[in-house]
Amino acid sequence: MANVYDVLLERGYIDQVTYEDELRELLEKEQVTFYIGFDATADSLTLGHFIQIMVMMHMQRAGHRPIALLGGGTTMIGDPSGRTDMRKLLTKEEIDRNAEKFKEQFERFLDFSDGRAIMDNNANWLLDLNFLEFMREVGVHFSVNYMLTLDSYKNRLEKGLTFFEFSYMLLQSYDFLHLYRKYNCKLQIGGSDQWSNILGGYELIRKLEKDKVYAMTLKLLTTASGEKMGKTAKGAIWLDPNKTSPYEMYQYLRNTDDRDVEKFLALLTFLPMDEVKRLGSLEGAEINKAKEVLAFEVTKLIHGEEEATKAQQAARALFAGAEEEGSIPFTEFDKSTFEKGIGILELLKEVGLTKSNSEGRRLIEQNGISMNDEKVKEVDRIVNLDDFSHGKLMLRKGKKVYHQVRIKG
Repeated sequence: MANVYDVLLERGYIDQVTYEDELRELLEKEQVTFYIGFDATADSLTLGHFIQIMVMMHMQRAGHRPIALLGGGTTMIGDPSGRTDMRKLLTKEEIDRNAEKFKEQFERFLDFSDGRAIMDNNANWLLDLNFLEFMREVGVHFSVNYMLTLDSYKNRLEKGLTFFEFSYMLLQSYDFLHLYRKYNCKLQIGGSDQWSNILGGYELIRKLEKDKVYAMTLKLLTTASGEKMGKTAKGAIWLDPNKTSPYEMYQYLRNTDDRDVEKFLALLTFLPMDEVKRLGSLEGAEINKAKEVLAFEVTKLIHGEEEATKAQQAARALFAGAEEEGSIPFTEFDKSTFEKGIGILELLKEVGLTKSNSEGRRLIEQNGISMNDEKVKEVDRIVNLDDFSHGKLMLRKGKKVYHQVRIKG
């Protein structure tokens, strides 16, 4: 069986790591307890979080023990990393409700039976800390000069950084120390924006416990265009089916950029890497088959096979068969139209969804036009054969006006 470190590396998860060779050897020789922390800032995890959940599942399948740490304590402050202003403060009741939702979601992905995984909440040790004792044990090991060089703090100095937020790194570092002492946790994993926070805990254990632990960060889930994956015009793609339906999730993934298909298959599914590479190498209209596999596999992992099958059938019915019942009008074009490409404004006029370029431009600027269930963002968008699946694409004006475009033959 391959070393899980090599698996994570091959699939493209790993960004930075301390003592890479030592950690790889440790993961080969013994069961390693590791943790990932999740601040309870919303009432559901998102597709962005799913990268970290996938890593936890890979690690658990390889025999290691994950700790899913609910941030009931750290959420009382909020991580300043990547922020230009202070996070909205949530009440303890809101945080507790959110953490409870996270707990339910983790239980769908990890096996917590017989100590195979641990769920804990840092509210259990952070909320009752004695400030002076904490600062004497922990605070003395953190240099303000060093902390002010970190982007998470440096970027906030002009607008103002409160001591309240400044203390976040100390609390996250203390989490690692506490979990080391309680569960012999030897590894903290987090997103790439957490590197400095994770190193804080790594150094604290080295100084106080005279032991070696490890830190690893994961690449953030971004698209080829540089945007965070899992974000849409409507907001985040949530793991809670009441916030993002399985059908919406399926359609979002089905519309993945061609350039991202192989990457997302590697990161968000358990398909073998030779199959991932085969699917990712498909070209032209064939790449749509890989997108369907991606959408189905991820939706199945998150919502179960039954819901994934329903979502796939609904998408195919809408995309391919609903017009047979007379519910969706369509227009046929010669293939040559899309071999050279046609502007979206012209296409909208051709199929009768708009009467003029100015109407089309206004609708696009107001997020009123979708193609294959993705908002059209550019008024100069060129539609070509790559946008078709099985010779068809779907246009939508507003929420309810559909029109299918078909290639003759």
